[in-house]
Amino acid sequence: MTTIDQASPAPAPRRIRRMSERQTTDRDALFELLDTELVGHLAVAADGVPIVVPMGYARDGEYLLVHGSTGGGFALRAASEGRTVAFAVTALDGLVFARSLFDSSMNYRSAVVYGVLEPVEGEAADAALLALSERLMPGRPAEVRAMTRKEIAATRVLRLRLDDVVVKTRAAGASEAEDDGEDHSVWAGVVPLVRRWGAPEPSVLTPEGTPTPDSVVALSTSADGPGRLL
Repeated sequence: MTTIDQASPAPAPRRIRRMSERQTTDRDALFELLDTELVGHLAVAADGVPIVVPMGYARDGEYLLVHGSTGGGFALRAASEGRTVAFAVTALDGLVFARSLFDSSMNYRSAVVYGVLEPVEGEAADAALLALSERLMPGRPAEVRAMTRKEIAATRVLRLRLDDVVVKTRAAGASEAEDDGEDHSVWAGVVPLVRRWGAPEPSVLTPEGTPTPDSVVALSTSADGPGRLL
């Protein structure tokens, strides 16, 4: 795992102005969201133009880990220039059907992390790449060849400290009251969103009869969907 430096003073907590009751500062809620989802969106302003890129990530203690090519890219450039970035992760848990379109909503958990990307170097970078791989494909690193020196040299690992974070959630039914004036014969409620992995599909060059590896079997038979990978 990466080495965590001595903590610097945390910035003042950001506050949500609209629907402020949906904000939470519960670190366990933040970690559960980050440990359940697989993809986030990294955003930064480059030359006055906003750029947003989806990418896989992993949480390593008090850091988010991302990786990319050493050949360039806006993330590496932002890190070298010390610019502030934002990294957003969202889980959609269901659609809320109210008795009007105006009152309909979504149940969700979301987090936006602000900060400066830091390069991870040396042995810490090797450990970070392994952590990313184990997060996205648990057990797979032990089933395949090790990365070559050329592949390692072409890969850069960056981390973002979880100091400046805003977490917002909604987990409720449709807004309603006995005296709200709505026609209660119209159905209202929540349709939960449930995700799960499908059946594995071998590549065209995988010989027929090749055993499905343990990592793929474990993932595809998981009853918990894409979350709970570790």
